[in-house]
Amino acid sequence: MPPTAQDLLIGNFAGTETPIRSSVELGAVIREQRKRLALKQLDLAGLGNTGNRFIVDLENGKPTVQLQKVLDLMDLLGLEVVVRTKTSRSAPSL
Repeated sequence: MPPTAQDLLIGNFAGTETPIRSSVELGAVIREQRKRLALKQLDLAGLGNTGNRFIVDLENGKPTVQLQKVLDLMDLLGLEVVVRTKTSRSAPSL
């Protein structure tokens, strides 16, 4: 029986940050977390109240997926988006 949303107690991954610069990179991070939690794509689709096709598209880096659905699934997986000023590169000149 797949876990319910209540069962998804995330382990201590605090402090782990991955800069994301493309939809493909975001999809890969989401896929890794789903697998870390031993969930199948169908499990995540059911828990996230979305279709399996959406999960497949998201994990494959489709750039036109719905942002709110992505954020909801990330929350479900124990992931979050943090926006910060880049420090490793100089700011582009305007």
